[in-house]
Amino acid sequence: MAPQPIPEDYQPVVESRGTVNSPIFSTPINQLNPYGPNPADFLSNVNQFQLIDSTLREGEQFANAFFSTEKKIEIAKALDEFGVDYIELTSPVASEQSKKDCEAICKLGLKAKILTHIRCHMDDARIAVETGVDGVDVVIGTSKFLREFSHGKDMNYIANSAVEVINFVKSKGIEIRFSSEDSFRSDLVDLLNIYKTVDKIGVNRIGIADTVGCANPRQVYELVRTLKSVVSCDIECHFHNDTGCSIANAYCALEGGAKLIDVSVLGIGERNGITPLGGLMARMIVAAPEYVKDKYNLKMLRDIENLVADAVEVNIPFNNPITGFCAFTHKAGIHAKAILANPSTYEILNPNDFGMTRYIHFAHRLTGWNAIKSRVEQLNLNLTDEQIKEVTSKVKSMADIRSLNIDDVDSIIKKYHSEIKA
Repeated sequence: MAPQPIPEDYQPVVESRGTVNSPIFSTPINQLNPYGPNPADFLSNVNQFQLIDSTLREGEQFANAFFSTEKKIEIAKALDEFGVDYIELTSPVASEQSKKDCEAICKLGLKAKILTHIRCHMDDARIAVETGVDGVDVVIGTSKFLREFSHGKDMNYIANSAVEVINFVKSKGIEIRFSSEDSFRSDLVDLLNIYKTVDKIGVNRIGIADTVGCANPRQVYELVRTLKSVVSCDIECHFHNDTGCSIANAYCALEGGAKLIDVSVLGIGERNGITPLGGLMARMIVAAPEYVKDKYNLKMLRDIENLVADAVEVNIPFNNPITGFCAFTHKAGIHAKAILANPSTYEILNPNDFGMTRYIHFAHRLTGWNAIKSRVEQLNLNLTDEQIKEVTSKVKSMADIRSLNIDDVDSIIKKYHSEIKA
């Protein structure tokens, strides 16, 4: 018997069995997504993360940083308006002015909760709770490097000190976080033991700190997933950017079940800093667009970065996510053509979401006639497509000789237009 022809609308299916109590279900093969949902995604907090901005704590450790009280208040108000969940301040033990600044910001009545960051020591804790903060972030080194060459204490001492400080802070009715320092070079058994101990006595969250920036995304995901199985409290993560992984590590931490990420404006901090606020926003708006746009005032991002950049006397990098001067600049001819037809062809981020605009760069030898056509229309001139292609050739010829600017191209276009009309 001859085989029957396959109908044009035939759609092959893959049968898969569900749980013991669920029926067989069929899925069209073209709907299968190898990167799609899997059981681990139910642990993900990508759609419900929170931000702890540490510009006024970690950021004060940046080499160029000096924030007056007035500047700290200005930055804190801007971050609050942007929508961060927490603002972390330098320990009031650091200096007398640090304590006064902490007290002043606590009195502003901001929507964001105010935290301060202290050592795991009762003297620090007593001073911290007197400032009026909403929470205290406690940290102590747990890696062999820090235990031997920093504070010199063993894990039993660390556990006993943590319990004492946590119980004291809790008795004051404010939030408490306990974090290990240099977590990714600490022994896993030590970490699990100390985190289980503090979880049992009721910390609001535990912290993981990649203090030297050595972690990679896979390590982060696996450690967070492991901790999720032994603690019931929230997990906060702090990633340094020494090896360029801070944004990727933050994202993988959220995928693994962490809830809070430490950030700073422009990523400023010790050495070359931590996860940058703007960079993380660029990553998260792609992953959770509605959540990010509803929660954060994204159009403030450029002003906040300029505020902090001026305060610490640095320029915003040219390749800074979102706000770098060429972040939404398109140059190559085939890019420009596609962008003019549909921006999604070469943009994963919409500049309008951040109050930014895209720019088609046409003053160079790589330009295409579609980009020049766009400029001709902006100048309200009337040229046919063939004429635009001819003037584009003139622009390219000149650009092969020397660098051009917009005025140069406009002059070429206008001169050609006047000759055509004459």
